[in-house]
Amino acid sequence: MHRGLKWLAVLSTIAMLLVLIDGSLVTNSNSAMGCGRSWPLCNGKLVPDFFSIHTLIELSHRMISGVTGILVLLLSIFSWKAIGHKRETKFLSILSFLFLVIQSLIGAAAVIWQQSSFVLALHFGISLISFAAVLLLTLLIFEVDQKFDAYTLVLDKRLKWHTVCVTIYSYIVVYSGALVRHTNSSLVCRDFPMCLNDAPGLISNTNQWIQMGHRTAALLIFLWIGYLALRAIKKYKDSRVIYWGWIIAFILVCLQALAGVLIIYTHLSIFAALLHVLFITCLFGLLSYLTLLVSRSATSRA
Repeated sequence: MHRGLKWLAVLSTIAMLLVLIDGSLVTNSNSAMGCGRSWPLCNGKLVPDFFSIHTLIELSHRMISGVTGILVLLLSIFSWKAIGHKRETKFLSILSFLFLVIQSLIGAAAVIWQQSSFVLALHFGISLISFAAVLLLTLLIFEVDQKFDAYTLVLDKRLKWHTVCVTIYSYIVVYSGALVRHTNSSLVCRDFPMCLNDAPGLISNTNQWIQMGHRTAALLIFLWIGYLALRAIKKYKDSRVIYWGWIIAFILVCLQALAGVLIIYTHLSIFAALLHVLFITCLFGLLSYLTLLVSRSATSRA
């Protein structure tokens, strides 16, 4: 594989990760209006006269997103040409760039016109799909699948079903988490795992329902991935990609849960919030790759 394409793939993956983390920084630092209501200009100018910390954060996010858009477009074009014979390549090429454009448009619309929290919560999830598509393209370019011959994997029907379903469900968890932040529900419950509020034992408003709904969704995915990790340890010791894939997935979901608890006890520390984003991004990327393997593997009768 051409070395230049590999470098482009790595840079695109890192850039997409930075877009997600920097976007979270914008949200958690309340910098979404750092450039006012103007887009793509900042406060009506190419270079604003006054730079506050919020302006710098918002402007940096726009610049990183713009550069990433160019990188992903180039990756989509060149990977289509270089590895277009692989069945997933064309779909992933379109998906990666298309969803990056969609998330940019949603971000622009949020700046120019006020959007509801339920619409804004889509912004992170759409970026996450673009990241996963870029990551999978990168793995295909590096021929990771050929290093252990993915087509020789034999997975039972139950594991296949669980893999696909938990990946889809993880996206729901991501959306619920984004909704918590965009509705300012992060600290409505001041303890964990219960919800300490003005009416002990009673979830008394919409924000608390959103917060506890996200916690419930996160608990389910924690238990689900834990079950799949145990299943992989028992049945797939001979398949290191499945064995270690689910072990790493469980480690990531544990770190994700820990970061979520830290957000509460550090009173919405930006560092904890960024860790929360980093871990869920890595987890979703890994689950997407495991789903790719499921689509290629054979099915056992067991």
